[in-house]
Amino acid sequence: MHIGILSRNKSLYSTRRLKEAAEARNHTVHIIDTLRCYMNISSRKPEVHYNGKMLPRFDAIIPRISPKNTFYGTAVVRQFEMMGVFSLNESVAISRSRDKLRALQLLSRKGLGLPITGFASSPDDVDDLIKIASGAPLVIKLVEGTQGIGVVLAETTQAAESVIDAFMGLKANILVQEYVKESGGADIRCFVIGDKVVAAMKRTPEPGEFRSNLHRGGSASLIKITPEERKTAVDAARIIGLNVAGVDIIRSDRGPLVLEVNSSPGLEGIEKATGKDIAGQIIEFIEKDARPHKNKTRGKG
Repeated sequence: MHIGILSRNKSLYSTRRLKEAAEARNHTVHIIDTLRCYMNISSRKPEVHYNGKMLPRFDAIIPRISPKNTFYGTAVVRQFEMMGVFSLNESVAISRSRDKLRALQLLSRKGLGLPITGFASSPDDVDDLIKIASGAPLVIKLVEGTQGIGVVLAETTQAAESVIDAFMGLKANILVQEYVKESGGADIRCFVIGDKVVAAMKRTPEPGEFRSNLHRGGSASLIKITPEERKTAVDAARIIGLNVAGVDIIRSDRGPLVLEVNSSPGLEGIEKATGKDIAGQIIEFIEKDARPHKNKTRGKG
């Protein structure tokens, strides 16, 4: 197969591992800088150009799009979809996952377990918003934040009011979310491929930190998840529309709660914590599922 990996940095662990895994299975791989792609948007013959030339025909693409490049990156993925190229994760699903509010609303509609979450626009509603989220301590996070950036733990009502007022003053869209004390700040990253959780790791924050992201200094360890947690992760990925996803859940007294569904989950932490060849399993999925014009949206939406 001829596979394109959309990534701005070919030296990143995840990008390298995907290339190695594909080449080990005798596939031809091209790593393409997403922001260097440009498009001929034609009703009869849509094209993607790169470095002065039209790109060759790919059997599949693997989008590795950073959050700050979501708008342009999903436009590129959508263009490939219009050309009939199979995308590991579709443009619409990537966009859904990057908007935390939209993702939570989709998961809520299907009845998945979620932390109690509030959303408002006016400073006049802050007091009631805090009550909706079960009061302090509570978590305040940017709707489009990632890797723990733009996430604040407010331990008192006064602190929560100050942080929310500050974000609203900057015209930032935020979510106000209950702090699930029994989780102890730890979460579980479930790596979903297709309809299976192929690996799971527990992420624990470093002392003095409540965010468990590995980019924030958290540590990862192998964990055995329950059937309910497994089903929750698979359902979450399916509802958002992702073939490959990192689903972050926390354990609570009322069962597993979904924190986030990541459309470009990193491979380094999960492969090192579990010892599994996740990159190889992604390539296997592409081999089995990649067909021309198989994307459900075909660039729509």
